[in-house]
Amino acid sequence: VQLQASGGGLVQTGGSLRLSCTASGSVFNANGMGWYRQVPGEQRELVAGISIGGRTNYADSVQGRFTISRDNTKKTAYLQMNSLKPEDSGVYYCKFVIYGTDYWGKGTLVTVSS
Repeated sequence: VQLQASGGGLVQTGGSLRLSCTASGSVFNANGMGWYRQVPGEQRELVAGISIGGRTNYADSVQGRFTISRDNTKKTAYLQMNSLKPEDSGVYYCKFVIYGTDYWGKGTLVTVSS
């Protein structure tokens, strides 16, 4: 199973980006999907997660601005990021949990300029 994340880039404060993460290989529905952010010198932190049943959870810092969703037929998770702030900058990684195993994408860089 391989995960390919895309959609990162440079955006101004207040702008929007949509990240995508698609799984390839022999994979059935992922139990959980999540997006994490990492900045230099800090640990990777959970930004948003979504269960197989569609239940979502968000970091307090992004609540109301970010929306995670999934399309099981496409084996894809999305992260819609609105009203972006400079502190949202970082490398965003997706993670799928499949049969109890964590699979990580390589990350996509998001830079929000002030």
